[in-house]
Amino acid sequence: MNHRPRILLLIPHLGGGGAEQVAALLARSLSPRKYELHMGLITQVNAGPQPLPIWVHTHALAARRVRNAAFRLLRLIRRLKPEVILSGMAHLNFLVLLLRPFLPKGTRVLVRQNETASASLAFEDLPGYTRLLYQLYRRADQVICPTQAIADDLAGAFGIGRNRLTVLANPIEVEAIRNAVSRSPDLWSGPGPHVLAVGRLAPVKGFDLLLRALAVVRHQFPDADLVIAGEGTEEAALKAECDELKLESAVHLVGHVERPSMYFPGAALFVLSSRHEGLPNALLEAAAAGLPLVALPASEGLVNLLEAQPGAWLATEISFPALAASLLAALESLRPGERFEHPFIEKFRIERAIQGYESLIDSVLESGQP
Repeated sequence: MNHRPRILLLIPHLGGGGAEQVAALLARSLSPRKYELHMGLITQVNAGPQPLPIWVHTHALAARRVRNAAFRLLRLIRRLKPEVILSGMAHLNFLVLLLRPFLPKGTRVLVRQNETASASLAFEDLPGYTRLLYQLYRRADQVICPTQAIADDLAGAFGIGRNRLTVLANPIEVEAIRNAVSRSPDLWSGPGPHVLAVGRLAPVKGFDLLLRALAVVRHQFPDADLVIAGEGTEEAALKAECDELKLESAVHLVGHVERPSMYFPGAALFVLSSRHEGLPNALLEAAAAGLPLVALPASEGLVNLLEAQPGAWLATEISFPALAASLLAALESLRPGERFEHPFIEKFRIERAIQGYESLIDSVLESGQP
């Protein structure tokens, strides 16, 4: 066999949110005939068993936190000597780029920026020096962005050169999702309508707005209920808000769900209540299954994707009254079990998305300039 370039994918751990899912999909789908594939799991203690093919070599570094992993990660990179490193989350990207001067000569570094950096700094509780860390992206060979709006933000607000920015669609297993949904039972009970949301329980995800919007919706649809799949630090606060709004029987916090698509059958719609968001895989997976979509205008990229699309209701602003109005507009117009084609999902099909990633990797390898 001819020499295969060694690719090291880096994420904190498997089984997390959208960034981890994208990395796992890349590990499963990048060609093992073209590349020798490795997965570095920064905070994961045990590398097996993992839902990855046998040809993907996994390395669990068992660091307590990403920021504590510098020496372990550097040892791994120096031992493997990968031709390309692809890191998938901002705080891990910063660490890899800080270490870049100490990496083996010729190592190329690709990083993925999942969210609009300016919005993350404005809405999330991040250290004040985080804005300076984004300057490290100048050290990357390429910064991969899932939307043009995210790339534009990095160029305009942080001065990252356009020649370092590449827009690549997140890979979505469209046919696998559709096949799984067609075989899955309806897990919902009661007359509904049933509303589904997915995401970590954090203020940025806006589930507090969704609960208040649901309370309004139930004046017109008294049997409406909500499943939120995800876990996080806001669980107790959300449960307290459910009590205050008298939604105890209508809201089900089901924790982390490996396959949120199990709730797609029977769901009237999928709702994205985030205050800011890049382009979440949870929404794309719901679109692949044909679910009606209701969303807050959480980013320019999201607005560009959903605006004026059949089967998508985009709120006018980020507030619970606007979200309630969009939910009511959707529920009033939908027929029971109605589904939509969502043609925009075609560009996210895993076959097309992986082609884009492989083309970028190959071009970086061929450039001859680390």
